[in-house]
Amino acid sequence: MSELDTLIQLLAKLPGLGPRSARRAALFLIKRREQVMRPLAAAMQAAAAAVRPCSACGNLDTSDPCAICRDPGRDPAAICVVEDLADLWALERTGAFSGRYHVLGGTLSALDGVGPEELNIARLIARLRPDTELILALNATVEGQTTAYYIADRAAATGARVTRLAQGVPIGGELDYLDEGTLTAALKARREI
Repeated sequence: MSELDTLIQLLAKLPGLGPRSARRAALFLIKRREQVMRPLAAAMQAAAAAVRPCSACGNLDTSDPCAICRDPGRDPAAICVVEDLADLWALERTGAFSGRYHVLGGTLSALDGVGPEELNIARLIARLRPDTELILALNATVEGQTTAYYIADRAAATGARVTRLAQGVPIGGELDYLDEGTLTAALKARREI
């Protein structure tokens, strides 16, 4: 197999890239070898050597603990639990949360053989104190909700206050286009205005 075939096969493993997109990306990189390909290869090599998971929360950074955990402006009594890094980054983009995070690394799934031991749940429970607010920001899937209930049950013994993200009608959403589960959650989570 040629180096070009190897490049295409590796690019095809990236999320969102199939074989055709991988071929186009490989061609783009080859044509722009000096401007894009070499700097990209150097950046990937540097990231592979330097980026590590934070021992406290599971975020990725070049230092341990990560920048979020080291930030004195962050509220250490508010811990937001997310399934993976993409969720943490999405919440960070909002600028609305000034606490700390905890990345589980997935959700409980009996079908996939993922139990509490495979997730960072024990480390999360060890971080909790009676004055801590534990915010469960897990996806509204069966696995996400199962994981949230499991964590809430485990966290009860610590005395931490457990909350979860609101669920229901999105801003700009039209009721006619929403599924029954979303509408039910919105009705149950209604509040006075």
